[in-house]
Amino acid sequence: MLMQNIFSLEGKNVIITGGSGYLGSAIVEGLIAFGACVGVADIKPGNIESPKVLFLDCNVGETASIRQCFKTARQQLGPLHVLINCANISAGAGPDKTVEQMSDEDWQKGVDGAVGSTFRCTREIIPYFEESGGGNIINFGSMYGMVSPNPAIYGDSGANNPPNYGAGKAAVLQFTRYCAGHLAGKNIRVNSVAPGPFPNPHFQQDDNFVKELEQKTMLGRIGKAAEMVGPILLLASDASSFMTGTNIVVDGGWTAW
Repeated sequence: MLMQNIFSLEGKNVIITGGSGYLGSAIVEGLIAFGACVGVADIKPGNIESPKVLFLDCNVGETASIRQCFKTARQQLGPLHVLINCANISAGAGPDKTVEQMSDEDWQKGVDGAVGSTFRCTREIIPYFEESGGGNIINFGSMYGMVSPNPAIYGDSGANNPPNYGAGKAAVLQFTRYCAGHLAGKNIRVNSVAPGPFPNPHFQQDDNFVKELEQKTMLGRIGKAAEMVGPILLLASDASSFMTGTNIVVDGGWTAW
């Protein structure tokens, strides 16, 4: 491979769940810029119009929906090469959703929304990767799957991070390692990324809360959505051909203090 093409995704068909979201949309733009055809699997259409983008109606909470999504992607895109598990179904967010008050239903929905959705999509993509002679899975964990949120930084912002989120994301990181070991024989690589503070500016406009986040990072600022693109391009391309079972932390140094 020529070194100038090491990050090329030409000829690759990629599915990204949650591809219409804040981080997902930036990643889709990066993928198509490097040559990939992208199936955006989401419950809402994205705003990216490109002949290289196919919207796929998909609810990652339902196996039947995932199966139909992947079947459509195979029919319309061709052989599938990369799956990015970016979608997350949350439950129980808010200042009153504490360990003491969270219901069984919210707990289960939030944990399943992180690791259950990742499991279902991984299970359903395997036959397509076997058909393609191998594949590549990138899971979205979180820094809160590695360290606890500090409740002091949330104050009365209403953005308190619920207990089921970090528990589910920690499970995603372990599931990544498990699948890396158990799917390597099928020539399927499995890695993850762990984003740090990437609040969506369209929803999070509490300046004091953002300042609290900024002070927790070594770089003194929050992340920009486009800054998730580089790590994803590395893992999606042949530049990472000898990487599996690894987690790339993109948190401005938050977890390294």
